[in-house]
Amino acid sequence: MPTRLLRSTLSAVLIALACLLTPCGALAAWATYGLFDTGRYADAMAPLAADPAVREVVADTVRDGVLDRIAASDLTASDLAASATSASDPKSVRQFVHDAAESFTRTAAFRAGWDAANRTVHGAVLRALREERGAGRAVTVDLAPVTARVKHQLARDHVPFAHRIPVTHTAVTVLRAPEADRLRRGYRALDVAAFWLPLTAVVCAAAGIAVAACRRRAVTAAGLGTALGGALLGLTVVIGRRLTLAELPGTAHGPAAAAVYDALTETLRTAAWLLLGLGLTTALASWLTGRRTRTRTRARRTPQPDERPGSRTPL
Repeated sequence: MPTRLLRSTLSAVLIALACLLTPCGALAAWATYGLFDTGRYADAMAPLAADPAVREVVADTVRDGVLDRIAASDLTASDLAASATSASDPKSVRQFVHDAAESFTRTAAFRAGWDAANRTVHGAVLRALREERGAGRAVTVDLAPVTARVKHQLARDHVPFAHRIPVTHTAVTVLRAPEADRLRRGYRALDVAAFWLPLTAVVCAAAGIAVAACRRRAVTAAGLGTALGGALLGLTVVIGRRLTLAELPGTAHGPAAAAVYDALTETLRTAAWLLLGLGLTTALASWLTGRRTRTRTRARRTPQPDERPGSRTPL
C-alpha cells in the first residue's frame, strides 16, 4: 500500500475516533464536574426556588403531608377549618393548607430551606458514592440542618413563635441500598471517563493531523467532526429531556421536572454549542486558508503577458 494512502487512512481513523470521543468526554465531564459537585449543583438549583412550577409542586407536597398528619392526629378537619375561616370568605381545609404552603414558597425562608435541602441531600449522596465501604447501605440524610436554617430565617423575619420550632434529627432515606450500589459503580466509571476520554480525544486529533498526507484537509475534517459531535450532544440533551418527561407517572409535575432538567443540563447545552461553533470555525478557517493558498499558487504559475513566448518588450 502506498505510503500516502496509508497515512491518509490512519489519519481518517484517528480523527473519526477523536470526533466520537469528544461528545462522550463532554458528557462524562459534565456529569463528574457538574452533577457531582455540590457547589455547582446547588448554584444550578437555586434559581428554581422562584420557578412557579416548582413552587406549585412544593405546595402540593406540603399540603398532602399536612393533611396526612391531620388524618393521623386528633385534630379534626372542622377544627382547622374553624381557624382558617373568616366571616366573609370561607375556605376548605385543603385549599387553606395549599394557600398557606404556596405563600410560604414566596418567602426568603423557603429559599434558604431550598438551598440547605439541596446541599444537604447532594452532600450525603456524594459522600456515599465516594465511600469505599458504603456498599450495601442506603443513603440517608438528617433534616435537622434544613429545619435549623428555616427556623433561623423565620426568626430574622420576625415570624411569631418561630423560635419555638423544634429542631429534631430526622433521618430520611434518599437512595435505597440497591440503587446506591448501582449509582456508586456508575460514578466510579464516570470519574475515570471524565479524565481519559477528553485527553484521548485530543491526542487522537493531534496524531491524526500530524500523520495526515494533507494536514489542512485533516484540520478541516477534524473541525467538521467536532461540530457534528456538538450537534449530536445537543440532540442527546433534547432526546433525554423528552424521555425523562415521558417516564413520569403523571403530567402534574411535568413543568417542574422540565425546569429541573433544564437547570441541570444548561452547562451541557452550552458545551454542545461551543463544540459546534469551534468545529465550524476551525473548518471554515482551514478551508479559507487553503483556498487562499491555492489562489496564490495559481497566480505564481500563470505567466504574465510580457513573459509569454513571442512577446516583445516595448522600446
